[in-house]
Amino acid sequence: MNSNSSPNASLPDSAESAADYYPEIEPYRTGMLNVSGGHSLYFEESGNPKGKPIVVLHGGPGGGTQPSYRRLFDPQLYRIIMFDQRGCGRSLPFASLKFNTTWHLVRDIEALRKHCGVEQWAVFGGSWGSTLSLAYAETHPERVTQLILRGIFLGRKSELDWLYQFGASAIFPDYWQQYLEQIPRDERKDMVKAYYKRLTSRNLKVRTAAAQAWSIWEGCSSKLHIDKSLIARNGDAKFATAFARIECHYFVNGCFLKSDSQLLDNVDRIRHIPTTIVQGRYDMVCPITSAYHLHQAFPEAEFVVVPDAGHSMSEPGIRSALIKACNKYAQS
Repeated sequence: MNSNSSPNASLPDSAESAADYYPEIEPYRTGMLNVSGGHSLYFEESGNPKGKPIVVLHGGPGGGTQPSYRRLFDPQLYRIIMFDQRGCGRSLPFASLKFNTTWHLVRDIEALRKHCGVEQWAVFGGSWGSTLSLAYAETHPERVTQLILRGIFLGRKSELDWLYQFGASAIFPDYWQQYLEQIPRDERKDMVKAYYKRLTSRNLKVRTAAAQAWSIWEGCSSKLHIDKSLIARNGDAKFATAFARIECHYFVNGCFLKSDSQLLDNVDRIRHIPTTIVQGRYDMVCPITSAYHLHQAFPEAEFVVVPDAGHSMSEPGIRSALIKACNKYAQS
């Protein structure tokens, strides 16, 4: 079945032919890039310095990069450029919300491109990274050679309501309860707003408790099968502080988009760019509805639905589909 066949999506190959991670590699260059508003971004380059440039946009916002991301790309063919977005990972100031918006990040990507001496590059992003990839590509389409998108999030209120108000709660009622219990009953009509109040509190204990509850909730819903190691990672106080604060800051502000449909409204700007969309059928963080809507607006894009996967990039079917897409674009 190809992307133009009913039901308008392709299915990944069988497990026997699944693509696996490339071997672990270390960066050949790391650095800090000073950008506007007093922020300094950690960035790294790995793979082949003369290879095809690709920039990796991590999720969250606030999730930071991970070494495993490098392993999705053939290191002989790709020049892999990764960075921690404002306020997270090794970027400074840590967990800062000042001068931290979608459009600051779009400008940061351009600043990094120029700093690395890249004329054009492929853009890879999953979850929030797909949102940022679309925002960047729609702003600077002339700089993008290909798009590889996973776990589509379009920044719409309906998507936020699904995860943080009601929807995924019906699938994970046990984990939802501990997320819910942080908020008094009279504030539960707007959970994102209620969490934002606590995540920006002057009280460290209040901030940390809210951050851990928020992050654990997302961790429990990220895979087809509950992954306790992922939940533990998300529950780490330092990781949760940046992840939850920055996510909630973006979400309470509607991801700083001009309208709920901005990314879909502007998709005509990028329909000429070769694109692959990879989506887990049972994604509970970013349900398949958003990927489907994006593909309806962007029918030229290859749409790969992984039938036995949730949201996480590390799930075998998702990982395999992403690696195959990267291999396809490596020499084009």
